[in-house]
Amino acid sequence: MKKQTENTGFSRRSFLFSATAGIGAASIPFSSTAEDKIMQGFDQTDTTIQEGVVWKPVSDRKIRLGIAGYGVCKFGGSFGFQNHPNIDVVAVSDLIPDRCAELAKVCQCEKTYPSLEELIKDDNIDAVFIATDAPAHAWHCIQALRHGKHVGCAVPAVFGSLEDAEQLYETVKATGLKYMMFETSAFHNESYAMREIYKAGGFGKLLYAEGEYYHYSPVPIPSFRGWRVGLPPQWYPTHSNAYHTTISGGSFTEVSCMGTASTLDEFIPANNRYQNPFGTEIALFRTSEGGMARMGVSWDTPGYGGEKGRVRGEKGSMQGMDYKGIAEISGVDLNKPPLPPAMSAGGHGGSHGYLANEFVEALLENRTPLVNIAWALNMTVSGIVAHTSALKDGELLKIPQYTWA
Repeated sequence: MKKQTENTGFSRRSFLFSATAGIGAASIPFSSTAEDKIMQGFDQTDTTIQEGVVWKPVSDRKIRLGIAGYGVCKFGGSFGFQNHPNIDVVAVSDLIPDRCAELAKVCQCEKTYPSLEELIKDDNIDAVFIATDAPAHAWHCIQALRHGKHVGCAVPAVFGSLEDAEQLYETVKATGLKYMMFETSAFHNESYAMREIYKAGGFGKLLYAEGEYYHYSPVPIPSFRGWRVGLPPQWYPTHSNAYHTTISGGSFTEVSCMGTASTLDEFIPANNRYQNPFGTEIALFRTSEGGMARMGVSWDTPGYGGEKGRVRGEKGSMQGMDYKGIAEISGVDLNKPPLPPAMSAGGHGGSHGYLANEFVEALLENRTPLVNIAWALNMTVSGIVAHTSALKDGELLKIPQYTWA
């Protein structure tokens, strides 16, 4: 597996514990009135559902879950764990007391901790869902795994560091515990259908895929210690890269990426801790199937936004729910199965509830979750290398590969 390239980022520890690097970052508050607005993507709740099918539990066992993080996106409460019949939310945490109290109320949970580091010491917890700031994801997951907890985590898996990716991968292997990244694009209506078509052989080999994550923000979204200010677009690539990896299970082997200079002040390198000049980055990948993929992330272009993708295979193609040239899918239901009655599909294309249910059922059935550690890192690390390529004016770079049985 270790086809290591140069370290193209920096460690989470240096990010969190350095002095406030980057002009403007220190002035970004922990909270803002922007939190009260519906985040882009959260309002997209439509979901397909199989007709005449009733949800059936795979077990009557209860998983004791801890949840960490209730920031701007409020992810700690938005995936619906508190409504799943196989989950007891037994503890929650957030560094900010008011947020911690609100998360406890949303999850109907009495026990709170002031930090994830304290929460994972609780021997009564079987698994944790980590919705902390992105720079903390890798280290928080590693710590939770080392304390014997199964881990579900918001995206991205790691933040700008190939070293952290390797350490997270080795920790999951060493502990034998379950890890799942909650990539929302994996359960969009069209991506679910694409995956079912691919598994049925309807596309054949994928020759080309496109994915887009466009999220225009004329001012930085409030974030813990200002981590979003000037964020390299391809360091947050999984919503777009999912339109290859979560369809076929494949990875990206090499990349040439171009970035465009932005008119927004936060993308002046002196104004952000990343020395990042790009508000939009478009990556051209070679895939493990021998095909190609164009994956774009953009923060600074107004107009339509969201997470979208399309695929083209040897036998047919698909965009949205419109597919052409596919013959081998008779008997394949392209609609999603039902969720437990008390759970809703939720935002980001009706994906939230399905991600939570997938994680829960993987634990109950003792199987590998859909977005496992290999998929998570293959989607995330490819973006880290893509950003390095953009800084090198599109130089073609190799990408480390991760596998999981």
